Amino acid sequence: MPIIASAYKAPFYLFNPHLETVIPSVFRKVPGTYHRERLELPDGDFVDLDWMTEQRDKLVIISHGLEGNSERHYTKGMAVHFFQHGWDSLAWNCRGCSGEVNRLPRFYHHGATEDLAAVIEHAIQKKYSHIVLIGFSMGGSMTLKYLGERIVRKEIKAAVTFSVPCDLGSSATELDKPGNKFYRNRFLKKLEKKIQVKAAQFPNLLSATGFETIATFREFDTRYTAPLHGFNDANDFYTRASCGSYLENIQIPTLLVNAENDPFLPEACYPVELAHNHTHLHLEIPKRGGHVGFSLRSSKINWMEKRAFEFVVQNHQ
Repeated sequence: MPIIASAYKAPFYLFNPHLETVIPSVFRKVPGTYHRERLELPDGDFVDLDWMTEQRDKLVIISHGLEGNSERHYTKGMAVHFFQHGWDSLAWNCRGCSGEVNRLPRFYHHGATEDLAAVIEHAIQKKYSHIVLIGFSMGGSMTLKYLGERIVRKEIKAAVTFSVPCDLGSSATELDKPGNKFYRNRFLKKLEKKIQVKAAQFPNLLSATGFETIATFREFDTRYTAPLHGFNDANDFYTRASCGSYLENIQIPTLLVNAENDPFLPEACYPVELAHNHTHLHLEIPKRGGHVGFSLRSSKINWMEKRAFEFVVQNHQ
């Protein structure tokens, strides 16, 4: 597919990628009420599903970003927008992200598509005939990897992803740079709390002692992500969990939107050459937008909601 020329224009008052990223994250509030369902998983753990439903036959399944949840402005905004336009919405929470700690030592990561697959199968059992997948950042990584690594069920008609670290190793290196210290520290503080809970649950398996010495994502992934999730080390995790190597196998209409000024994403996260020659992958690179930003001036909705719904309407049949 040709690279899509983006129509997105950032508000004038968000004049750098950091403002574009942080302002909506801190200040945007989305009203709306979910109905929660707990989905028991085959390995004895669980994930919590948050629904907006009127028993329609069309469903959007939304996957959040690292240390996000169904209440994040981008997740809930997308759920509300689709629900208001005739779709049921399902925003699922990764293990340990719903407000209650999960049962097993493991939790989640960018390449952990088995839980997304379980959520999709559960939705199909509810007789939805048209399902669309939407993912943000880590959730986008999961979504793209899911689409490229397996035969996708016929009910899934299209997918839209935003701000996706298609190459985890280079993205981790980017986030570990001094200019991204604010984001890195924010994530690590949240992850530290999660590790402390896990260490209390499983004191013979892992320890939170010395966590304060971890200063980079690579260090965190080496000490925790890799061993907890069956990888040899951080490099093995980055190689096997990255969605980039699965993109060529995608067989349904899929939109990947990564802003050119995203502070989290290096060049390897923009698969321009692949998209040029791909039948189903559409790549859109707005000049602005930051990371999961894409605010609209004087609007209650976000451009991501508008763009996702537009793509789905054009491609979900």
